[in-house]
Order: sequence, then C-alpha cells, then structure tokens
Amino acid sequence: MNATLSTTPLIAAKNLWKKYGNNIVLERMNITVNAGEFITMVGTSGCGKSTFLKMLLGMEEPTSGELLLDGKPIPNEPDQSRGIVFQQYSVFPHLTVLENVIIAREFEHAPLFGKLFGSKKQKVTEEAKALLDSVGLAPAINRYPHELSGGMKQRLAIAQALIRQPRILLLDEPFGALDPGIRADMHQLILKLWREHDLTVFMVTHDLSEGFYLGTRLWVFDKLRRDPHSPEAYGANITYDLPVTRKTSEIPEAIKTAEIAL
Repeated sequence: MNATLSTTPLIAAKNLWKKYGNNIVLERMNITVNAGEFITMVGTSGCGKSTFLKMLLGMEEPTSGELLLDGKPIPNEPDQSRGIVFQQYSVFPHLTVLENVIIAREFEHAPLFGKLFGSKKQKVTEEAKALLDSVGLAPAINRYPHELSGGMKQRLAIAQALIRQPRILLLDEPFGALDPGIRADMHQLILKLWREHDLTVFMVTHDLSEGFYLGTRLWVFDKLRRDPHSPEAYGANITYDLPVTRKTSEIPEAIKTAEIAL
C-alpha cells in the first residue's frame, strides 16, 4: 500500500445531492478521500455508484451541494486529472494497440487535428511503448483490438487511461466480463499500477471479495429511507464506510458486515 496519505482531502463531497426530475439518486453525501486511497464501491443496481463515478469524472453535475477536487468544484467535463476504464472496452477497432494509446495523448496535445509530428510524436510513442510494457502488452503493440482477448483489451483500456498521467483513476466494473483466472491477473496488475503511478482509485464492483481485496476502503451504497409507494422519493448514500486492514482473518467478518448491509 502507499506509505503515506495526504492530510488534505483530495476529494470532498459536501451535502451532495443528485436528482433526475423527481427521481432522487443520491442524497446528503458527506465524505472525504485522501490522495493515494483505493476506494471500492458496492451496492444494489440503481443505488448511485456509477452516477457518483460520472460526477467524479465530470460527466454529471451535482443537483445541489458540492463535489470538490483539491477544494475546488470538479470541472464539468473530463480532463487530464481523471482517467476512466469501463466494463465495455473503450478502444478504437481500426487502430493498433500502440496507436490506441498514442491517440489519447494526441487528442490532449493537438485536439483540433489529433496528430503529433517530429520529436513530440517520438516522445509520446516511447511513453506509450513503456506503458504497454508495464501492462503486459509489449508483444502485441502492432495487433488490432479484434486480435486481442478480453483481458488484453482491458489492459489496453487501462493503458489508454494512464497515458495522460491522471491523478485519479475511475474503474466502472472493469473486470466484470472477465473469467476468474484473468480477473486474478488483472487484480495484481491494477494494484501494481496503483502503487507505481501514485494513483487515487475509485472502483465500482459487484464482487464483495474483490472490493475487500483491492480497496483500502469499501463503501456500501444504499438508501437510508424507503417509501414503497414512491421508491424514487429518496436517494442513496454511503451506509457503510469500511476500512480494509489487509489482515486475512478479518476479511470474512468484514464481508459478512457488508453482505448484511446489502
């Protein structure tokens, strides 16, 4: 795990609400996250986990309250500080593995034309090759996505997210479609990258064991109040914020606590 965590919160939610019309998705969220933490999020479908992730990315705005990055409102569009990996592989089918990673930096440096040339192109190419090597894709840099396995495509998506050197990595059920053996390999990879790149990670998962294994904190999302006649009237919040100690003997008991919450 990262040796030290900043005392100044990297992310802070202050009385955060998110509504879509009359449907309240999240309500009264108050939470802080320090740089270097690995937050895993579990809960039933529709309880606001992915919505919160989109708010961190800047794809969704708070209805009321505040969601802060370094004490300032999170920009209302994605930027270099935050990278995201979805369950569905967000790669370009017509580009090679190497080109898929390079293009993320090309859009950053040359958004109008999407191309780099000369020494800038060479520098980005070398960065992309080094990153692909770190995620285990060096032998496949000239392949196209249709020639890759599911695990390899997800490694490519992770490399795409990391090439821009984000401070925050957002993972929306990134391993849900992978076989158990491949998922185990991906767990080791994401922990290695978290440490090496000094990332703060937020990850949505439906697998409690995965959440406890990867995270330093596990959040359980659920509704604090319910109305069977008007289920949309109340939103979800973080009902459990469980620190992960990495002591194997304590994990089963923590999982029982989370299962009760769910």
